[in-house]
Amino acid sequence: MPCRAIPTRPAPAAAALLLALAGCASAPDVHTDFDRTADFAQYKTFGFANPLGTDRGGYQSIVSQHLKTATQRELEARGMRLDLNAPQLLVNFNGQLNEKMRVDSVPTPVMTTGYGMGRGYYGYRTGMYSAWPLYADRTVVTPYTEGTLNIDVVDAARKQLVWEGVVTGTVTQKSLDNVQPALEAAVIAAFARYPVKPSGAK
Repeated sequence: MPCRAIPTRPAPAAAALLLALAGCASAPDVHTDFDRTADFAQYKTFGFANPLGTDRGGYQSIVSQHLKTATQRELEARGMRLDLNAPQLLVNFNGQLNEKMRVDSVPTPVMTTGYGMGRGYYGYRTGMYSAWPLYADRTVVTPYTEGTLNIDVVDAARKQLVWEGVVTGTVTQKSLDNVQPALEAAVIAAFARYPVKPSGAK
C-alpha cells in the first residue's frame, strides 16, 4: 500500500522538545556524509561550538547538555579527549520538530449485494444472495510529528565541516516525556557511521 508524507508548518523549536527520537514507531533514518580528503586519524582532541545550535536564549539548554554528554562518550570511545582550550574538532548540534501528515491508500471492501445492484442485469439476484465484495482504495490521513537531529563535526583550524550526521524519526509522546535516552539513542545511531570506529571494534 503506497504511503507518503505531506509536510506541514514546522512546530516551534522549543529546546525542551527538540528531537526525542527514541521510542519511535520505527527505527530512525540515519544519513551521514564526510570530507573524503580529511584524515580522521589525525584528530585527537575535540570541543563544542559556543553557542550550540540547540542553545536557546543565551543559555545552554537541557537538550544541549544531553547531546554533549552522549557525544563526548562516543568520541572518547574512539580515542579522543575533550579539550576546552584549543580542540582540533568542534562539534555542533541542531534540531527541529515538524508536524506532518501520512497519507495511506487502504483497500476497502465495497458492498456488492443483490440489493445494491438495482434493477439492471443483476436484478434477478435481489433478495436471494450476495456476490463477493469488490475492493476500492480509501485514503487515510494520519498526523504525526517528525524530529530531525543534525550533528556537525568541524575542523577548527580550517573552519571546515568534515563530518555530518542526520537522524530523522517519528517522535512519540513517550519519547518527549523522557528526552535523555531518546537523544542518546540518536547520537549513538549517528556515530555508528563515523569514519573512526570505537577502540576494540572490528
